[in-house]
Amino acid sequence: MSEDDGERAGRRDDAVRAAVEQGLLGPDAPIVGLLDVAGIRASAAELRRAFESVAAPGTAILHAFAVKANPLVPVVRLLAGAGLGAEVASAGELALARAAGVPAERIVFDAPAKTAAELREALALGVAVNADNPQELRRLDALVSAGTTASPPLGIRVNPQIGAGTIGATSTATATSKFGVGLRDEGGREWVVRAFAERPWLTRLHAHTGSQGISLSLLARGVAETYALAEEINARVGRRQVDTLDIGGGLSVNFASEVTEPTFARYARLLAEAVPGLFDGRYGLVTEFGRSLLARHGTVVARVEYAKSSGGRRIAVTHAGVQVAPRTVYVPGAWPLRIAAYDAKGRPKEGAPVVQDVAGPACFAGDLLAEERLLPPLEQGDLAAALDTGAYYFGSHYSYNSLARPGVYGFVPDGDGGVAFAVVREPQTVAEVVAESGGAHADALTTLRATGSR
Repeated sequence: MSEDDGERAGRRDDAVRAAVEQGLLGPDAPIVGLLDVAGIRASAAELRRAFESVAAPGTAILHAFAVKANPLVPVVRLLAGAGLGAEVASAGELALARAAGVPAERIVFDAPAKTAAELREALALGVAVNADNPQELRRLDALVSAGTTASPPLGIRVNPQIGAGTIGATSTATATSKFGVGLRDEGGREWVVRAFAERPWLTRLHAHTGSQGISLSLLARGVAETYALAEEINARVGRRQVDTLDIGGGLSVNFASEVTEPTFARYARLLAEAVPGLFDGRYGLVTEFGRSLLARHGTVVARVEYAKSSGGRRIAVTHAGVQVAPRTVYVPGAWPLRIAAYDAKGRPKEGAPVVQDVAGPACFAGDLLAEERLLPPLEQGDLAAALDTGAYYFGSHYSYNSLARPGVYGFVPDGDGGVAFAVVREPQTVAEVVAESGGAHADALTTLRATGSR
């Protein structure tokens, strides 16, 4: 484990203890999300250094954070301040990026199901758009012809169809992926080349092989296929029309330990070796990393409400389950999480590890954050922390059992040996749960009458 990895673990332990001391965690606040601000800044800096170190001087590189990974406005603004842009996949994410103050020229809109109105808004704002398919490109044709755009960069998303990683749901370059134009489908590659030849305003080419579970070699192969297509297009049209390659994100996170591997630097070096022309300055680059930027720097901490035993198995019943970790609960083999045990004062728990389940609060048997896990014995009032949850776990709340969204707080060392916190998202109240569930329309169905009824 590197010094940075060890420092991150130390900051996390300090933050859990301080959250208890400052009342963010306790009997009346049994679950909280914590974000390591110093760690997030360090990851952003590492990403920028990694690509700059292999690129020719003056190469235009936009690292657009995948907002879906953590769709919280203060997080997006923090990353914007660290030099990153935003990749958005819905009108909501576009609104979040704008609320965070990300300039339009540093936003990329990649949704696979953009409406005509959403495209019109994006182009009017000057946001870059990657068309997903021929029907969407025809919508862009109409907007460009009508002269209703601010002339932002426009491109096409392609699917190199090079296969899946170890998690099918996060593999986007399979033969039947819903994303992009399949380059190996009959006529697919030729259609893309012709589309560029007929539209001088198309200047970007985008591909994304997938995320968690995609090997570095498969990621590099996807980038190589995209680069080769750009070279083919430019040779066909006789000019450097494609001037920017959007290579997506996809760097996996090692959820099994504290060690950060692979790193951005390793990936950038591999790309430079596999696709030398990528960094020679002829093409601008866009990346769309999300999980690899944020996962390590988030922790969901939950109070153990009850400690029990059933069938000889210890079970810690906590307040963190499917509502904050749906992927882990429903597909534990693909999305396992490390669990750290803390005592009621937020100190790392000591004691000989024993096999136990860490269960969530939802009313079904499979709501387990961890099963048969070796941990110091968790007792009532202790804390169970789900590590590496800074990406997706704060943005994919699942309202099963009408469980409220937890509060999220960023933290930094305060310089005096303590920890300072800032509210990122207020904890949801029960009244807000009722309001979201139609509370203002309680009589809507009982008073509904068919036309002409008595």
